Amino acid sequence: MAVQVIVLNGGSSSGKSGIVRCLQAVLPVPWLAFGVDRLIEAMPAATASGEGGVAIGADGSVRVGPAFDRLQSAWMAGVAATARAGAGVIIDDVFLGGALTQRNWAAVLDGLGVLWVGVRCDAEVAAAREVARGDRATGMARSQAELVHRGVSYDLEVDTTHRESLDCARAIAARAAGH
Repeated sequence: MAVQVIVLNGGSSSGKSGIVRCLQAVLPVPWLAFGVDRLIEAMPAATASGEGGVAIGADGSVRVGPAFDRLQSAWMAGVAATARAGAGVIIDDVFLGGALTQRNWAAVLDGLGVLWVGVRCDAEVAAAREVARGDRATGMARSQAELVHRGVSYDLEVDTTHRESLDCARAIAARAAGH
């Protein structure tokens, strides 16, 4: 089955967004990108940062509540519908629930050709990127570096610790073409 959806999972500051931009440049036809950061930006401020939504601890830990879960489920179904309508879709996500998050995606993407990609980065390197970005809670990258990969199965893994986004994107595109 042809790849219709590329799912990138990795912790904060692991390099997913850079890979997505490069993927869109190297794939032979246009693909749409959907990221969990854009989902959070689309939520009402009270949900995106409040009780029942997304709560970020002083240590960078992230907890999500029922309001976030409800909106995320609707978003996931919409992303899947976009792929079913014929658009190639790249998903940039952070599987805070590890294998459970992958199962949720797999359920809505059932019947579509999916390439599961793990984006890894050394926790110290991701933490340094986090500081340089200045838009993340300190500790988020370090706490998510391994957490998001627990129990998750991939078709391909890339490591951005010492590898450029473009090289990772080329490897993903080649795998998608031959999947």
